[in-house]
Amino acid sequence: MEKAMKKYFPIFMIPTMIAFAIGFLIPFVYGIFLSFCDFTTVVDFKFTGLENYKKILYVGGKLDTSFLHSLWYTVLFTVVTVLIINVVSFAIAFALTKGIRGTNLFRTAFFLPNLIGGIVLSYIWLMIFNAVLQGYHKTIVSTPWTAFWGLVIVVSWQQIGYMMIIYIAGLQNVPTDVIEAAKIDGASGWKMLKSVILPMLMPTITICTFLTLTNGFKLFDQNLAMTGGNPAHQSELLALNIYNTFYGKTGWEGVGQAKAVIFFIIVAVISVLQNKLTTRKEVEQ
Repeated sequence: MEKAMKKYFPIFMIPTMIAFAIGFLIPFVYGIFLSFCDFTTVVDFKFTGLENYKKILYVGGKLDTSFLHSLWYTVLFTVVTVLIINVVSFAIAFALTKGIRGTNLFRTAFFLPNLIGGIVLSYIWLMIFNAVLQGYHKTIVSTPWTAFWGLVIVVSWQQIGYMMIIYIAGLQNVPTDVIEAAKIDGASGWKMLKSVILPMLMPTITICTFLTLTNGFKLFDQNLAMTGGNPAHQSELLALNIYNTFYGKTGWEGVGQAKAVIFFIIVAVISVLQNKLTTRKEVEQ
């Protein structure tokens, strides 16, 4: 039976590979090709080489910093949200695994924001922020930094509950005999957390860091609904910058595609590096 399965395994894989090629591989490769073209539709294109990539930074011979601004703005946003989401969600998960009363109620309450769509959630928070800021004669898009912290609050509030569930699962998998042995050896609460719990939680930390990292870089819905890139495109994250380039400028479809390729490379490289670093940390522990 096992030999028969090995023999016919490639045949069973054919439908999956065809679906993968049609749904992902071919569009992905064709998208990279279109980044080197001037096009209006996927069948009406003209090869222009690296011209689209040059236009990302230079327009009419002048330096265009919009993409670079969106890049560093996105990096800063991602770093801040990764730290806030993971620290707060771990703290909540740690507290909820201590057997306090109403644990299930708290878990549900913290997880609920994750069930609300990004667009709906953003409009709700937009009304709240503007109502509060109205007393100071400001709105969420008065400055790039009010928009920045508004986005940080919304994204953190939405994702903390989801990461909390993952951390709770990780904490519950820490062997109780190891915890008891550490207590017998006289380990204090902080020392136990630092030397026992966190090292054994590294696989969970890796997952949560990867998820928050990629979510931060590819954030789009909340950015579009809450700020729209205002004021003057200063709160525009990378995904929204690519969207506005592709759909907002006639004849710039190729430039938008080139930005999308660069965006993919950046996210892929950072994700691989982060995964390698955290995996190495797991091995060292």
